[in-house]
Amino acid sequence: MKQVSILSSAVAAALFSQSTMAAVITGQVLDKNQQPISNAEIHVHGKSQSVVTDKQGQFKIDVDNKGQLHISKNNFIDKRIAINGEDQNVVVTLTPTSVETVVVYASALHKNSLEMISPVNVLAGDELKDKAKPTLGETLKGLPGVNASYFGPVSSSPIIRGLDGPRVKITQNGLDSSDASRIGPDHATSNDSLAAEQIEVLRGPATLLYGSGAIGGVVNVVDNRIPTDNIESLTGAAQYTHDTVSNTNTYAAKLETGNDGFNFHFDGTKRKGHDYDTPNFELPEEHEEHEEHEGEEHEEHETANSVENTFIDSQTVNFGTSYVGDHLTLGVSFGRIETDYGIPAHEHHHHEEEEDHDEHEGEEEHEESVFAQLEQDRWQGYMSYALHDNWIENISLRVGYTDYKHAEIEDGAVGTVFTNKTTEARATVEHKLGLWHGMAGYHYTESDYDADGEEAFTPASVTKTNALFVLEERQFGDVTIELGARLEDYQIDSAVSMAEHHHDHDHEEEEEHHDEEEAEIINYSEDFTNLSLSAGAIWQYQEGQSVALSVSRSERAPLSAELLSNGIHIATGTYELGLGYHIEDGEIHFEPEDIKQETATNFDLSFRRFIGDFGYTVNFFYNDIENYYFQQNTGLVFDEEHGLESAADADAMAVYQFTSKDAKLYGIEFDVHYQVTPNALVKVFGDSTTAKLKDDEGYLPRIPANKLGSELQYTVSDWKFSLTGTHYFEQSDITAYETKTDGYTLFDASANYQLDLGPVDTQLYINVDNLTDELGFVHSSFIKEKAPLPGRNFSLGIRGYF
Repeated sequence: MKQVSILSSAVAAALFSQSTMAAVITGQVLDKNQQPISNAEIHVHGKSQSVVTDKQGQFKIDVDNKGQLHISKNNFIDKRIAINGEDQNVVVTLTPTSVETVVVYASALHKNSLEMISPVNVLAGDELKDKAKPTLGETLKGLPGVNASYFGPVSSSPIIRGLDGPRVKITQNGLDSSDASRIGPDHATSNDSLAAEQIEVLRGPATLLYGSGAIGGVVNVVDNRIPTDNIESLTGAAQYTHDTVSNTNTYAAKLETGNDGFNFHFDGTKRKGHDYDTPNFELPEEHEEHEEHEGEEHEEHETANSVENTFIDSQTVNFGTSYVGDHLTLGVSFGRIETDYGIPAHEHHHHEEEEDHDEHEGEEEHEESVFAQLEQDRWQGYMSYALHDNWIENISLRVGYTDYKHAEIEDGAVGTVFTNKTTEARATVEHKLGLWHGMAGYHYTESDYDADGEEAFTPASVTKTNALFVLEERQFGDVTIELGARLEDYQIDSAVSMAEHHHDHDHEEEEEHHDEEEAEIINYSEDFTNLSLSAGAIWQYQEGQSVALSVSRSERAPLSAELLSNGIHIATGTYELGLGYHIEDGEIHFEPEDIKQETATNFDLSFRRFIGDFGYTVNFFYNDIENYYFQQNTGLVFDEEHGLESAADADAMAVYQFTSKDAKLYGIEFDVHYQVTPNALVKVFGDSTTAKLKDDEGYLPRIPANKLGSELQYTVSDWKFSLTGTHYFEQSDITAYETKTDGYTLFDASANYQLDLGPVDTQLYINVDNLTDELGFVHSSFIKEKAPLPGRNFSLGIRGYF
């Protein structure tokens, strides 16, 4: 007991004692022309609280120990200066950059986008607001190396370097989004781009903080629902946008205020739109055959100029509050999402009744189609305590609980219901050990997934993970090295039902007898231990220029959908089987033996120049993956009456099974820019990804096409203009069961006008997407032939800040 008492006293003293060293640091931030820089952010390294400079570039900040000041400002290179814990005055000169610099919250070590060893993209500010779409995939798809899965514009997830699904971790303020978007491509992500302060896309060692499986990368949506800086006055923003291609109206608002360390936040969005228009395209033959009347023949393919069942009706609200003191930050938030959205290529229309239905907003259409009702309640909590001890800098805890529900409505009745209740906690200790600076932590998640209904092709399961992780860095002159490791225990439990697939709807007695049969229930439980390691270095060989190299190895256990799927997935028009099943003589057997983890070894080499009029970022990557999980066509088909068959049937579904084989993915991403004049900037960007199985077994399915684009930005007075052209190349590197996708070119334009309305900073804007009304099909989409990209779209809007 005596030892416990001594230990408790030591911990209490470390946490709650105030340093006897207290000082005030004053200073001024200037540019290279010795002109003051306003709104530069200054914070003591290891503390979340910060201050900003005034119009004269001056600031004052309280410190209680020696340490380091971090000074940052968009479009300037960050600077760090040592402080000795005594009153002092400093003058800081910042060097301008040729690209926007943003602090990457998901980096965990307070790095900005130019200091990261692993490749990173950040959308923030007005650029994010201009590009924000209903889904993350559509918002981010223009970034180099990023594409979208595209199940229509209202259900589209990010693809990074050809990898998607569980290989791309999607987080909200560092905690998992906890929706069902990893289960199927028709399930939308629950993140809203309009409420975000910034969206970060990163790969490499930092992914070890968020899950060993994220070998494709991490998409972190950052918002201010839990304020971490003191808010001294009432501030807010409001925005309205109208999109012509789908007659969509979007409203967004944000309010923040605070007093004496207590802060409050509110944001909300409302979006309502209808089916989107496209250039004229031919419907697939199976759609034509489905709609033919008996005895009639069609000499030509039927065409369409819109994609049915792509409406959206969405509302989100987020409330948050916090207390920010000198050392302690405490906060909590609640968010609610309610979204109805159509699922294209998943509807059961009555053609005769809808012939004259030109509007896309009728209730009858929605009743006869399949659409999703998504609801999510999300609680988040945050605690941070800055110690400024000799070796411990900060202790923080993030916790979250998410209650997600996704119901699919068929003909006005509830068909299948997906639920996912997730509890998550992440505790970290930021420290300095000698010349090493880093973070160590513990990460816990529990996900209780269930599905009930006709399309419940994945059984209910409970997945738990317990992980320890560490990320350390040290500077050697102009070189910074970074080492990371994560040890994760991954456990999955499920009750697998093995029922015979025998259905004959013409014989009621037989059907009743089948219903009375009890299916065999197999209680399945498995543990995996995932070990992930990483090492990287960045060399700032000259001011504003660097080269970075990183190597990582990660292990990933299969998700329940990859391991246990067994049923009809109507959205993709396939019968899906997981890794745990074996097909023998037309029968399905559950034999989850010798399931090997997916192991990826990734190499990244990056070159960056971000100073002067000319700058670039070029990333080369190579990903060697053992036991890569993917769906492969078995050559069998399935129908309700006969089960599995080898002969093709027009009404039968192809049977796809998850399998594992060795694969390799490699490619390049680049973004080059040149400031032609003070008012004109030219960018060239692009990416190329090759993804194939080893031993010459062919290409991987649905790999996005390569793209090459250019953008011109021009500012004059209160106007800002941009014109972007992006060419998506033909994708002919396909599997045996895919078809090639033709290339296409999209042109987008925008104009933004700054209004002077006194205390309200107001902007009028118009964006034109697909200026030439080009017909384009997305190769990575499961329904590419049924859902081309939207046609010409005018987005008109206004936003204001106060």
